[in-house]
Amino acid sequence: MTSLKKRENEYQTSILKTMEKDFTRNRSLYLMFLPVLAFYIIFHYVPMYGAIIAFKNFKPHLGIFGSSFVGLKHFQAFFSSASFFQILWNTFRISFATLVFSFPAPIILALLINEIRSVKYAKLIQNITYMPHFISLVVVCGIIRNFTSDTGIITYALSIFGFEPKSLLNYPQYFTTIYVASEIWQTVGWGSIVYLAALTGIDSQLYEAAMIDGAGKWKQTIHVTIPGIVPTIIIMLILRIGKMLNVGYEKIILLYNPSTMSVADVISTYTYRKGLIDLNWSFSSAVGLFNSVINLIFLITTNTIVKKFNETSLW
Repeated sequence: MTSLKKRENEYQTSILKTMEKDFTRNRSLYLMFLPVLAFYIIFHYVPMYGAIIAFKNFKPHLGIFGSSFVGLKHFQAFFSSASFFQILWNTFRISFATLVFSFPAPIILALLINEIRSVKYAKLIQNITYMPHFISLVVVCGIIRNFTSDTGIITYALSIFGFEPKSLLNYPQYFTTIYVASEIWQTVGWGSIVYLAALTGIDSQLYEAAMIDGAGKWKQTIHVTIPGIVPTIIIMLILRIGKMLNVGYEKIILLYNPSTMSVADVISTYTYRKGLIDLNWSFSSAVGLFNSVINLIFLITTNTIVKKFNETSLW
């Protein structure tokens, strides 16, 4: 027992010495990391204690701990509400459509930019595709509303092919298409940065070997380029599925109206209305907590499945 404890102490001492050496060697990196750590602690971990109001009948004058405990009452109310299945279906439909069409877009753009030999034109295309990411969401939604109105440029372009000019956002059948298309326009450039960075890490000797074997551009892309960025694609896909139900409420609120509410109302907009408009904070927190738990399940499940078939995973 004495020798075992001695070994444990020696092991702990060696770990502390290693950490001390690492901190001394990378002191500037740790100092740079401190603001990021502080941000997540203050704005992500500290507020988590407030999630307990999902199990209480929260009254502001009583505070979180002074409010009465009601257990799973708010969860039961949400699950039994008439709009539960409709909201859940809308969230899955919009999120899945965004995943299918929006996720591959940055990858394709990065592959295309990577093939441009002129640095000048490559940077020009990158700047043009990055711009929508920096435009205010309110402005973006205003542009979408104007372009899809009965006199908008998109409606006019469609009318050339026989489409009846009308305000597209007033019709439920067009809402998901408009949302996903605008999401691609907003995020395709910014999202391609990760894949462009991954492309720079591919060994140029692999391309030279492929050229010697007679591989053209298409075969080089299939057998060298895409396999080289597969680990990045997998990690980004896992993270994206982990946010499957996090359809942003801001954009949908700015785009939907009573005529499209049946297909556009998602969990985040429902939470917003219940929490900030109806002032039902406990019920809203219960819905938000349910959303987070489902996302966590998706994340763990996806990571587990990927880990079985590939070496790349989050953990």
